[in-house]
Amino acid sequence: MVVLSASTLGAPGEDLAHVLTSLRQTGIGGVELRLSTGEIADPAMTRRRRREIRRAIADAGVTITGVASYVRVAADLPDDLVLGALIAALDVAGDLGAPVVRVFPGAPTHPSTQDRVPELVESREKVADRAARRLDSVAAYAAECGVVPALETHDSHPTGALIAEVLGRVESPVGAIWDLVHPWRVGESLTDTWAALGPWVIDGRGSVQVKDAALPESATPLPIGLGHLPTDPFGELLVAVGYTGTVTLEWERAWHPEAAPLEDACRSFRRWSDRQWPGREGIR
Repeated sequence: MVVLSASTLGAPGEDLAHVLTSLRQTGIGGVELRLSTGEIADPAMTRRRRREIRRAIADAGVTITGVASYVRVAADLPDDLVLGALIAALDVAGDLGAPVVRVFPGAPTHPSTQDRVPELVESREKVADRAARRLDSVAAYAAECGVVPALETHDSHPTGALIAEVLGRVESPVGAIWDLVHPWRVGESLTDTWAALGPWVIDGRGSVQVKDAALPESATPLPIGLGHLPTDPFGELLVAVGYTGTVTLEWERAWHPEAAPLEDACRSFRRWSDRQWPGREGIR
């Protein structure tokens, strides 16, 4: 089963009822909740509020596919700060019933252009070991919460190969999130990204994200298929490898308020998914 999901990153400042209406109207069966102050999934919300959100989403027939945190597991920060933030995110996700918490690498880097993998300030081995150690250290708590931390292709580690370097050092259950844009912008092929991340994306341990924009000229989100990203080849690859799991629309309206509303983006997402999986068989 492929579950289509949309991130609340595409609906900044909007309430849960509006987001759920947008999902129902466009046939999107899942939601990824962005963990951010002032948003639907606010880090400071009470356990009672978490239960209310979980119940409202379930009553709408929508699945919570993940919680998108901003924890940087490879950051050059004291362990107690990083681990405290990660444990808090796992706790929220567990109460919401989310299977996955998204985390970033976030290691310090030297300045770089968008089309190049950034050079790390420290050795890649040191950074990978630090991130892996932190992920392993929360394994017991993550298991108790019923949540898997999933490391996204992002910032200091934009490619599947670099994410795999970290995850290959982790001994506990962990996943990966393939954000389409970052491996592509630095020149990693779709097949190479899948070869690297596949083991950590399958079996519900991670997910994939689709988006589009007229990069490198503009990062403003565009309806799927109208930008420069290889969205159709991406979908074709998912079909070819028999991918089952979550496909999330990451509509970055929080960073680009000029972008269209989430419901418009979801319609383009639905049209894209229908091209990849005609007849909607095996799609939720």
